[in-house]
Amino acid sequence: MNAQKTGNFIKELRKEQNWTQEDFGGKLLVTNKTISRWETGEYLPPMDVLEAMGTLFGVTLNELLSGQRLADEEYKPHAEKNLKATLVSSSFTWKDRLEFFKKKWRKEHRFSAVLMWIPPVAALAAGFFYHIYIIAGAAPLLWLVCYAKRHNEMMAYAEDRAFNGRGIES
Repeated sequence: MNAQKTGNFIKELRKEQNWTQEDFGGKLLVTNKTISRWETGEYLPPMDVLEAMGTLFGVTLNELLSGQRLADEEYKPHAEKNLKATLVSSSFTWKDRLEFFKKKWRKEHRFSAVLMWIPPVAALAAGFFYHIYIIAGAAPLLWLVCYAKRHNEMMAYAEDRAFNGRGIES
């Protein structure tokens, strides 16, 4: 699968229809700049857009990814080649998946990160205000407990999705 070859094929198909990049972009709900990036092979369109292109141009996904119209006898070898290339380019390591879901969890739980500071700060303030320094001294320990609980929740979420494949469509 060659992004430049696919891009050139998209450009050729667009020109066969006598569409400008703006016309074509309007049909796919993207800008002409995005069309230009696809046609130059800067990057490939997402799968749903490739499907829409196939419908607009009357070609298969395999032909789009191959960057050419395919005869019947060429179809299967190109399909195998494109499938392998797609799997290689889209595969993430388990570490990548884990980091992705950790980042997603942190983003979804930003508010709880702020709330995590309330009990330790309250304990620290109360300890100094009432001159009960053991409570103030326990504040860092309380923060550590809150942090450990939050971290364990995040790791359980990330590992479940990274290793069990849940949540990838999100």
